[in-house]
Amino acid sequence: MQKQLTLIVFTLTLGGCASQYSTSAKEAANDISSNESTAVFTVPPAACLGNTELPPSLAGQFTPVSDPSLLANATAPAGEGKLCQGQVYQANDGEKITVYRAWNSRNSYTRLGSWWAANKPAGKTSDYQTNYEICYIWSPLDKMVQCDLKPGTKVVIGTGQSTFCAPPPPAKYPSTYILEVSAKKQVYIENTADVVTNCRDFNNEFSWAAAQ
Repeated sequence: MQKQLTLIVFTLTLGGCASQYSTSAKEAANDISSNESTAVFTVPPAACLGNTELPPSLAGQFTPVSDPSLLANATAPAGEGKLCQGQVYQANDGEKITVYRAWNSRNSYTRLGSWWAANKPAGKTSDYQTNYEICYIWSPLDKMVQCDLKPGTKVVIGTGQSTFCAPPPPAKYPSTYILEVSAKKQVYIENTADVVTNCRDFNNEFSWAAAQ
């Protein structure tokens, strides 16, 4: 979507970095320690993967609508997370629409954040982080919440934008990495606490599988 390189300046300070990460990249690390390190990085844009059609688990449960403001809030340039592309949908009446969110129990305010999945998380945690643009330093993803959407709720469904991941202090550059654009469908919800119901929490537990 972006046709030119996006220059991103990351200043690792308690105020600046926490604000950048929590707003631009899925309520990231609000508790990052203060540090004076500053670095400039260029994240090359890449074509969005996949499409903005409803995933099979949500087919027939939403109607596409126009809401430019909501769409703008859900999308971002290269390196800033959020969505690479998206479509606004409105939940149909009479439908039971369930969405899922993996979150960090150490930060209870992240339980009902804006970023959700249409399917229950499964498989390796590292794959989930890559598919849903979640830097490993942001959250151990030790909890999951499952909720139903209220009828009439507007959401944005789309695919992931690339995300710049920087380690918290005192780690030094260049120990950083980029999560590339993803074809996995994500669900963006605003004012989540007001538009979900029947929420149920689950704990993540160790389950070791032999490496392939």
